[in-house]
Amino acid sequence: MAPAPAGRDAVTARRRTTRIRRIAITTGGGDAPGLNAVIRSVVMTARQYGWECVGIRDSYDGLLEPMRGGGLVPLTPERVQGITRLGGTILGTTNAGNPFSYPVRRRDGSVVLRDRSAELLRAFRRERIDALVAIGGDGSLSIADGLARKGLRVVGVPKTIDNDLAQTVITFGFDTAVSFATECIERLHTTAASHRRVIVVEVMGRYAGWIALNSGVSADAHAILIPEIPYDVRKVAAALRAREAAGQYYSIVVVAEGARPRGGERAVLERRAAGGERLGGIGERLAKELAPLTGKETRHVVLGHLLRGGSPTTFDRLISLRFGAAAVRALAEGRSGVMVALDPPTVRYVPLARVARRIRRVPLNSDTVRTARGLGICFGD
Repeated sequence: MAPAPAGRDAVTARRRTTRIRRIAITTGGGDAPGLNAVIRSVVMTARQYGWECVGIRDSYDGLLEPMRGGGLVPLTPERVQGITRLGGTILGTTNAGNPFSYPVRRRDGSVVLRDRSAELLRAFRRERIDALVAIGGDGSLSIADGLARKGLRVVGVPKTIDNDLAQTVITFGFDTAVSFATECIERLHTTAASHRRVIVVEVMGRYAGWIALNSGVSADAHAILIPEIPYDVRKVAAALRAREAAGQYYSIVVVAEGARPRGGERAVLERRAAGGERLGGIGERLAKELAPLTGKETRHVVLGHLLRGGSPTTFDRLISLRFGAAAVRALAEGRSGVMVALDPPTVRYVPLARVARRIRRVPLNSDTVRTARGLGICFGD
């Protein structure tokens, strides 16, 4: 095992890390390109301090349900070799394992929600885990904040393709998702133009329009509908008819899954008993509405989970590696209850309490929105 940092830094590191011998890593919520890069960076950086690393399978299920969740995974430099380029997460993940509201099935088949956080903390102590690096989005970091408040030493790493976390300029996974969405939309220009159709492209993003906005502008969409700007379908149709009158016989409409019509409701596929909802269906709904209003043959495409897959882009790889290393440095400096955040050109630390249960939406006066309007892109308002 490599020695700890030398010189004055070594003295400081030893003083601040005397209680740390073993740290755990967990990946929670939806998967995103860059997760494995963070894992590798944490393991390799922790090695410089002589710390042992373990991964918790399937978020916290590996500790709460070890027989089902798979328990703990030893994370050695050999185990994480070559995983930076891989999508997904070698630890597995779930968005249904909140230890503060954990679904427990009764004998009669019904499901009740129980607070198992105290049980989880006992499991950390039993496994001699001194600190946790929690990688996730809003839900996962809210859990991390709760665990930190209960005394666990925790540092969070911001992950979501939706880019909707507060206090950081960007989250890893977003650049990969936008790059792939842009490529897909560009391909749809070809078939839409060939058949003189309107094609509606639905992308992920939940209650924020970052993916739809950035990919739509980059791929020359003609209308972009985002949650931050309730739309009037008649105005969208009017913009598409105006293109037709100008001799442009096809149109591309990009819509975020959380977009909603003015005075109407979002398209919801499922309302969950544990709270929250699964969005989807807005693309199909919009295509059906636009067809009679434009007189055009209309199709819809849902990119969905395609945006989560594949290898991370160079940007996402680099920011993931930077975040992982910064998380270990935060622990070495004696910090807890913080999230690493990109504040160009550096990575800084912000309290988890300022991140948890907060969503960063697209500002209506942002330069990208203004650029889109300048390009003549319709927002339906």
